[in-house]
Amino acid sequence: MKLTDSIQAVLRGKGEAVWSVGPGQSAYEAVQVMMERQVGALLVMTDGELVGMVSERDCARRIVLEDKPARQTPVAEIMSSPVVVVEARQTVDEAMAIMTGRRIRHLPVVDGGRLVGMVSIGDLVKWTITQQSETIDHLGAYIAGGQVAAKL
Repeated sequence: MKLTDSIQAVLRGKGEAVWSVGPGQSAYEAVQVMMERQVGALLVMTDGELVGMVSERDCARRIVLEDKPARQTPVAEIMSSPVVVVEARQTVDEAMAIMTGRRIRHLPVVDGGRLVGMVSIGDLVKWTITQQSETIDHLGAYIAGGQVAAKL
């Protein structure tokens, strides 16, 4: 696991399941799906096409703070669009740069224009921590091996 690994490798490790709602569904329904699926964002799809994204942050800012009725407000009114995506072949490092630069926490993953999954900043941080842990283990083994060889 390296920061130069592709996002496709991350998806293989975490799974490619994505959850979505339609633009006509209510913000309340979107929050219900997020809660049930334990995710922080959903894709907004129309006829298999990605048209937006809705997150817990969108709901908090556009429903709660603007005092909109969640059960009557369609997702289309609060979703982010157009959606920033990452190509499956791009690296973890590139995806983290996109998220940091755009100040976003979720990225749909596409391969040749076809939606293949979604990664969160948490997925990428977990990947990075695992990579760093593996590097530390390898360095520790190398140092221990070097010390043993030096004693002989």
